[in-house]
Amino acid sequence: MRERPRPHLLASAVVAFCLLLVGPAYAQVGRIGGEVLDEGGKPIRGAVVTAENPNAVPSKFTSKTDDRGRFSMAGLKFGRWIVTVEAAGFVPAQAASSIDSLGRNPPLTIKLARGAGGGIGGGVAGVNTEELQKELAAADALFTGKQYDEALAAYRTILQKVPALTVINLQIAAVHRQKKEWDQALAAYQEVLKGDSANERATIGIGMTYLEKGDYAAAETTLQAAAQTPGATREVFYNLGEVKFAKADADEAAKWYQKASETDPSWGKPIFKLGLVALNKGDKEGATAFMEKVITADPTSVEAAQAKAVIEQLKK
Repeated sequence: MRERPRPHLLASAVVAFCLLLVGPAYAQVGRIGGEVLDEGGKPIRGAVVTAENPNAVPSKFTSKTDDRGRFSMAGLKFGRWIVTVEAAGFVPAQAASSIDSLGRNPPLTIKLARGAGGGIGGGVAGVNTEELQKELAAADALFTGKQYDEALAAYRTILQKVPALTVINLQIAAVHRQKKEWDQALAAYQEVLKGDSANERATIGIGMTYLEKGDYAAAETTLQAAAQTPGATREVFYNLGEVKFAKADADEAAKWYQKASETDPSWGKPIFKLGLVALNKGDKEGATAFMEKVITADPTSVEAAQAKAVIEQLKK
């Protein structure tokens, strides 16, 4: 594997310091949103979206889609949530989603097939949601505890029970990435795409796996292609910026971080990275301006806490 370019020492030292200051106190609740579409890609208005996690308090959130098929829920505690979508004239669908960052998490796109409805379809009929949630939580605990082989076995058992939940392959891929089993991770992401070719998390995962593998060209090609598709989101732009940054191409990285920020001006993550790009260039004044912008745009985020620490360091 090729050695990755090292970032500017000033940026590295400042960020390392900030990470020591940002602790679990900030990792509390987040929000999730997305869209509900029919098989032809048209938005479904008035679909009822329910997120459930019996290990959280409150354990249930409900939202309805608007005219553009969009929904949003805030205040969800970190962890695994089962998302159920129901709409008149459509077969209900179910998916698993992780809340793992403050503010907005990667958006969900859920497609419903036309049918009579009445109970969860798509291969998950009769599934006990509470029992499934417990199994997912146990598997996640194994993953968090770095018991990777045990976590893999647990996730695969769940997938065998509920084959329709192909998104479980996202977690399987994450375990393989921790074990540096790049090819197995890529294969797991491809399994997600077989059932949902538009799954952005899988596409991003493929790009970042290539990056971790040291194949910068494949990482760049994957995310560059995703960035050119209609409806490409902030997550694609941000992660393409990460690839460019890893290649020490600061100007190109800034371009994609900026695009991610323009897509969602309230998201502090790309603004913070723009500050790091400025630090890499030795531009302390520019870095400070970006850090102040993070605090204004996304005040409750981890990046805002880091930005405050960066500003304090730069003042010394």
